[in-house]
Amino acid sequence: MNIVAIDGYTLNPGDLSWKDLETLGQLTHYDRTSADQIIDRCKNAHIVLTNKVPFTSATLDALPQLKMIAVTATGYNIVDIAAARKKNIVVCNVPAYGTASVAQHAFALLLELTNHVGRNARSVTEGKWLRSEDWCYTEAPIMELEGKTIGIVGYGNIGQRVGQIAQDFGMEVIYYSPMIKPWTPDVPADLPTLFSTSDVVTLHCPLTPDNHAFVNKDLLRLMKPTAFLINTARGQLIQEQDLADALNEGRLGGAALDVLSIEPPVAANPLLTAKNCIITPHNAWISKEARERIMQVTTSNVRAFLDRHPINVVTPA
Repeated sequence: MNIVAIDGYTLNPGDLSWKDLETLGQLTHYDRTSADQIIDRCKNAHIVLTNKVPFTSATLDALPQLKMIAVTATGYNIVDIAAARKKNIVVCNVPAYGTASVAQHAFALLLELTNHVGRNARSVTEGKWLRSEDWCYTEAPIMELEGKTIGIVGYGNIGQRVGQIAQDFGMEVIYYSPMIKPWTPDVPADLPTLFSTSDVVTLHCPLTPDNHAFVNKDLLRLMKPTAFLINTARGQLIQEQDLADALNEGRLGGAALDVLSIEPPVAANPLLTAKNCIITPHNAWISKEARERIMQVTTSNVRAFLDRHPINVVTPA
């Protein structure tokens, strides 16, 4: 069985091992693959591992021998699911691997907005404390989270973990989800209510055709001018020009984003130069512990497929 890992570097830049996958077939792994290399590199593959390399209907048409696509992530929008189903290609993902890492990163972003740790630390390195007339200072106002309201859009594993952390900070938690979660103590809310009443809005929902760019000028106008927006989900959930306008016009307190609509970003992305906007390079998921879980579950997905009892299937064959 020929197995090809088409974009393996972000999963395994050298600190993990491919050895367990190598026991399941003839494994070839590439660090990166461009669009014009996909078909040639996968032409003999029965199983493909992909994270961000897309498999469109046209690509699948050119790979008649392909039997399984193992997405090394939770989101699988990079695969044309309808086309894969028609061709009886099993597509599997890795659910819940990054709950702790992404929730932790969401709060790292939020705390940078409220406490400005990096900004203050840079000022010390630049010598400002040495020149200070006072024994302390801050580069920007610091805000306590206790008593503030956090609105969580998407209340799956990550959203619920964020809610738990928020409660530990003494925050009030409200959430929006297509399905009410009666077992949680948190309060469901519709989107207009969530955006208008929250001091922090954080996105933890999957990208779907129905929510593309749903965070637009209409919802942003509802937010408090002191409120923060956090996004560790998908960049395409936000209408980026609308968010940049809100930040630059002082209608929003700040934003902290781990994802953008195009990655790597184009230089013209308005959020790269927006006021009070922190951006990290889509690395909320990238802790070694989370990547080890991806490798383990992906190996289990491939093994289960070979045993004819596939697991974590998002489109049955």
